[in-house]
Amino acid sequence: MEQEFTERQLRNYNGERGYRMYIAHAGVVYDVTDCPKWRRGLHENQHWPGQDLTDALADAPHTASVFDHPCCKRVGILR
Repeated sequence: MEQEFTERQLRNYNGERGYRMYIAHAGVVYDVTDCPKWRRGLHENQHWPGQDLTDALADAPHTASVFDHPCCKRVGILR
């Protein structure tokens, strides 16, 4: 069974206080801590970790296939 996260719990995973950096997309939570584009804790000067970025993907210069990268690890689901 996968770990479930609420949006409130997801906000804790922002790379601070020893937490890893998690984001959500389409109900899936991903660990992006090891992804080069998230290394500084801010993706493309627009997105902070700890958020559901489902709606933001429409404006991104990439598709959801970005979540297939090896550095992007599925860790649970957003409920």
